[in-house]
Amino acid sequence: MKKNENFGEWYNEIVDTAELSDKRYPIKGMNVWTPYGWKIMMMIDSFTRRELNATGHDEVNFPLLIPETEFKKEKDHIKGFDSEVYWVTKAGDNELDVPLVVRPTSETAMYPMFSLWIRSHQDLPLKIFQIVNTFRYETKQTRSFIRVREIHFFESHTCHATEEEAQCQIEEDIVMLKKISKELCLPYFLLTRTDWDKFPGAHYTVGIDTVMPNGRTLQIGSIHHYRTNFSIPYDITYEDLDGEHKHVHQTTYGMSERLLGAVVGVHGDDSGLILPPPIAPFQIVVIPIISKKEPELVLDVCKMVTDILTKDGMRVKLDDRNMRPGAKYYDWEMRGVPLRLEIGARDIENKLISFARRDTGEKGTIDLSTLTASVDLLLNDISFTLYSRALNVQESMVTDITDMSEAPAETDETKDDVILRFGWCGSEKCGHTFEETTGYKILGTPYGADPVKCECVVCKAQSIKQAYAAHTM
Repeated sequence: MKKNENFGEWYNEIVDTAELSDKRYPIKGMNVWTPYGWKIMMMIDSFTRRELNATGHDEVNFPLLIPETEFKKEKDHIKGFDSEVYWVTKAGDNELDVPLVVRPTSETAMYPMFSLWIRSHQDLPLKIFQIVNTFRYETKQTRSFIRVREIHFFESHTCHATEEEAQCQIEEDIVMLKKISKELCLPYFLLTRTDWDKFPGAHYTVGIDTVMPNGRTLQIGSIHHYRTNFSIPYDITYEDLDGEHKHVHQTTYGMSERLLGAVVGVHGDDSGLILPPPIAPFQIVVIPIISKKEPELVLDVCKMVTDILTKDGMRVKLDDRNMRPGAKYYDWEMRGVPLRLEIGARDIENKLISFARRDTGEKGTIDLSTLTASVDLLLNDISFTLYSRALNVQESMVTDITDMSEAPAETDETKDDVILRFGWCGSEKCGHTFEETTGYKILGTPYGADPVKCECVVCKAQSIKQAYAAHTM
């Protein structure tokens, strides 16, 4: 299946053939992480941990089950998740006195504890995170990594003395996001969600959306400012310098395994995955080209090259299986290894190593004497090329409209879609009218963007903000 003919079928086929996940587990939407897929996800998690640790967050691990009494304390939050939660009502043959929720997200698990941990201004800021599984009863068609019922999930939770300090945390989250997405070579839109689409209980939500090749957007994460919307019902207070008790201001930042789904969809091609070097389990595969001429020397040089690159901190796989080189090429291309090195007797004579880049298919040679520097340069250029290519695709998908009649009709997954950009007065009435008339979902307005003089696409009133809308995955 070709990517540009039917993206949905192509995506499913790539995930299966590259052995990233096995969806044959007998609960729909709860898939098995297979070794290769899990290694990639762990690499992504390592960059998340790196950024959280560098900014003073502490890692924790909270229980999976949440008492109904705690889950229902924030009324907007429970309304937002009520149709998606799994309930535990029995233990053995015994009915539970208090039903338990299987964690859909962790606010209601953490915040009763925060009220015990925080006593004075000296306990602030509180900055924690965890990487766990969450569970939501997804009713739409499931798809590996993108729409599942058991979700591998990162979430950070912070408490601050003031709204301004919480806002500073939002800005720090955005800096961390930029660094993490750089490792994945993923461009994104940072959009303040509409009031009717923000996270349940949030003051405001910033959605993190990337564009898939079919023109549909995929939300890969979100950042939320809560003000005191959770600290009041959960009684999370601190004593300030004047002895006055005040409620804390809170934020959260979360991303899920959709990051891997985005990597597959954005970078892959008809031959399989294309992995950005920072998250590839193997950044380089070394292929011996064995012939009758000095086969043992070829293997020895391949091992030497593997050792040199490994000692320099690169992740290298020597593929010395008794197979034809072409079969090995196919295997590693499907798995998205960024760089392939081929070494035969003639290469050794010339003190050269042949290479093939997974991103562009470019082939060439490097001098054995500059091995490490040349390979490092190639890997960096692969990352640069992947990001630039994805950014160009994302920008090319954006279409400006000034009237709702200009919005194209919704397509199916076999055809390219578009991202709409337009003036919007910000009113809920105009927002709903736009969505109902065009069939596009308003993703929000660019976070932190400068004002833009424009005209509302619905009511034609003068405005200073633009909005983005799309069909979503």
